Amino acid sequence: MCGVILAAGESTRMGSDKALLAWPPSSAPAAVSRSTFLSASIRALNAYNDMVIVVVGKNESTLAPVIYGEAASLLRNPSPEQGQFSSLQVGLREVLNRGRDAAMVTLVDRPPVKAETFECLCSSFAAAADGVWAVVPAYAGKHGHPIIVGREMIEIFLKAPVTASARDIQHQYEEHMQYVSIDDPLIAWNVDTPQDYETLRSHN
Repeated sequence: MCGVILAAGESTRMGSDKALLAWPPSSAPAAVSRSTFLSASIRALNAYNDMVIVVVGKNESTLAPVIYGEAASLLRNPSPEQGQFSSLQVGLREVLNRGRDAAMVTLVDRPPVKAETFECLCSSFAAAADGVWAVVPAYAGKHGHPIIVGREMIEIFLKAPVTASARDIQHQYEEHMQYVSIDDPLIAWNVDTPQDYETLRSHN
């Protein structure tokens, strides 16, 4: 299995790259923090995957030192302006190119989930019936990340138009999704603005 982190967004509402927000919360400036959303996510995914691929965009030069410093692979989305789904397709195509047939996908705009969450998702995917193409965590009625997708779901995503959304496609193939209830609010916690980040810091 291969980890995929989508990190090609421009973080316009945050005002700075969300990938470099300090995590765990720190009083040090994000630019000099020893641990960030990105580095923490790479380390977390490395524990459950053969390798980790980070999909970047125009922020390649900024994120490259973090990615290589954590022994992950950098992959540039040549057209990040096409949106997050285009980055997902770029990442999943590379998963297949690397000879893997399953991927654990997450977004960079959040801290990594608990170890117990990773373990629950991995065991659920390993034990899933043949008709299950993806395992998706759920908390308080909300679906989140990371999701684990098998080869069938990867190919569905890759065949879709770049204008599609992963959520809409998941709904189209609902009978092949397995939703796993997880007691971990971080699976559904998006950080888009400085206010979101301060709220998250106050809870940790």
